[in-house]
Amino acid sequence: MEENNGSNYIKFIASFPAKIMQFRQGSTSAIKRLAGTAFTPLFRQERSPLSNVKSRFQFKLASALILFAMLISTLVATSDHLRMKNQAIANTEKQIELYEKSVRNALDTLDKAYYLFGENLAKRMKEISYELIVKYEADPRLDEWDFQRLKEAYRFDVYMINEENKIVYSSYLPDIGLDFNDCCGKLAKVLDERRAGGGFYHDGIDTEQYSGKLKKYSYLATGDKKYIVQLGYSLENSPIFKEFDFSRTVDGLIQGNPSINEIQVLNLASRRLGSSERGEILQGDRKQAFDAAFATGTTTEYKGTWNGEPAVYRYVRHESQYDEGVTKVKVLEIVYNEKELDRVLDVNTRTFLSQLLGILVVAAGLSLLIAGWVAKPMYLAFHDSLTGLKNRASFEDDIRAALAKPAGTLGLLMIDLDNFKVVNDRLGHEAGDRLLRGVAREIRAAVGSEAYAYRLGGDEFVALLPSATLREAEATASRVLSSVRRTISAEVESFGQAITVSIGIALSPEHGADPRTLCRNADTALYKSKELGKNTYCVYQPDGGR
Repeated sequence: MEENNGSNYIKFIASFPAKIMQFRQGSTSAIKRLAGTAFTPLFRQERSPLSNVKSRFQFKLASALILFAMLISTLVATSDHLRMKNQAIANTEKQIELYEKSVRNALDTLDKAYYLFGENLAKRMKEISYELIVKYEADPRLDEWDFQRLKEAYRFDVYMINEENKIVYSSYLPDIGLDFNDCCGKLAKVLDERRAGGGFYHDGIDTEQYSGKLKKYSYLATGDKKYIVQLGYSLENSPIFKEFDFSRTVDGLIQGNPSINEIQVLNLASRRLGSSERGEILQGDRKQAFDAAFATGTTTEYKGTWNGEPAVYRYVRHESQYDEGVTKVKVLEIVYNEKELDRVLDVNTRTFLSQLLGILVVAAGLSLLIAGWVAKPMYLAFHDSLTGLKNRASFEDDIRAALAKPAGTLGLLMIDLDNFKVVNDRLGHEAGDRLLRGVAREIRAAVGSEAYAYRLGGDEFVALLPSATLREAEATASRVLSSVRRTISAEVESFGQAITVSIGIALSPEHGADPRTLCRNADTALYKSKELGKNTYCVYQPDGGR
């Protein structure tokens, strides 16, 4: 019996190494079998968190780049469009100024011609005026004068203007009764001055009040100041006017440019020179624009209508270099439409919109391409490549920024996996990676959307809880423990070691006002929870208690 017992003992000792190997292999198989059951919910996640980069971070980056590119493109295109628009407006303005210059030159040429070659006319008007003064002094009974015979004798129209600046006698019947105070206030004041001065005055080119025909007028007061003798001479039939008629220039400009509706030369009474129809005085806004240009010399514009269509009325003061009379200052009225300008602006606008659309499409395409190139490197600079959580660099930036705020609290959870090395050693690194991804997912869900989760490296995690109280921090830690516990079943053990998490809690400013102190104290609390048996949390206590 003793021999059999000794023999059996020796056999048992001899077979012990083989049984150890069998036990170890069985344990590994068991863990693997449990990994396929207890870890099934955890390991079912096949896609890496990085696969969501394109749908989240890359989308945000691409959106930002597209918006930035669209903004820059829109600004550049709009700037170019405005430049072209302003250029078109400037070109129109320059063209109108050229028309002004052409009419000015034509008027100056005519004035100069009369100044150089019309001295005999002025001299003859002066002689006749004094002859009529002598006649008046000899016979002041004007109602007995034959003004038609005087016109035939002198070849000038003769007018007698009384003290009220009203034409009471004339060889030109339509002007009898014309009151300068009513029609031509500025001229009435000039007549008063000339009556008081008593000298001979002659003007340049003027217009007949009712017909609008061009005439030259002279003025000489009687000795008793009761009347002013006015002579009128038609210029339109004179050789000088026929040679230098400014109306031909005006007609050429109107016929040669569809943008020009009308060009008129107005005297101080705002009557048109050279019209074959009864002259009309400007009214309303046109009259105000005329008066402003006449008085100040500033070019003024008024937007109105011409034959029922939109038009711009432009008033430009013109001062003759040769005429020294009351007709020295005239005003050019240029009526023009903006149809050509509108057409150019419309073409530019359509071109701008088509170019902008093309630019935006190209910018969007380039933005998407650039985002595809740089999204992953930029993402990995601040995120953990395995779990998709923010990494240490991001944590250091965030905790500094959070603690830099002047008020409020900050909760810090230092989280560490217990016995994680067993998973790597027995199941392999692939299984360990799947476990880390699952734990990361549970931590992210447990801390909520108002807090931030990070993976510092290995099996170390951390969570920042802005504005958290101690009670809220403990509640979050409890959620992390229970969530991880449900996912990683406590029954999964290897040599009696469960895969759990331990958590250390520290709050700012109570447990530290700077990142280094706060992290150190949270880490101290973490190790305290491990000393207490793991799978729990501890709040930092300066005296070392829980």
